Amino acid sequence: MARTPKRLVGPVAIATGPATIYTAPAATKTIIRNIHMQNPSGSAVTVTLAIGTDAAGKRIFDAFSIPAAAAGVTANIIDHWCYYVLETTEILQAAAGTNNIVVITVDGDEYTLG
Repeated sequence: MARTPKRLVGPVAIATGPATIYTAPAATKTIIRNIHMQNPSGSAVTVTLAIGTDAAGKRIFDAFSIPAAAAGVTANIIDHWCYYVLETTEILQAAAGTNNIVVITVDGDEYTLG
């Protein structure tokens, strides 16, 4: 099994979605290790992330509120260090309460099977 550490998503702004932001390639298992989100706006923004199609039982974050950036600060940043395994062709979906404000970057490893 060959391991390829890489940026899986982004940086990209999250739409009001839900929209697929990553699909594990065929014959590949993916491990998500870090989800980095930033809210540069002056208002709190909610974010929902799900493994697979968006549904309450599949959500990593469910309308999670990322606070507004504080005065004099460029953005409020959330780093979620994790270990989520996505099977072949499994998807990661994202949605935000406000369109194209929160920027997401996802890092991890892709393991080629076979």
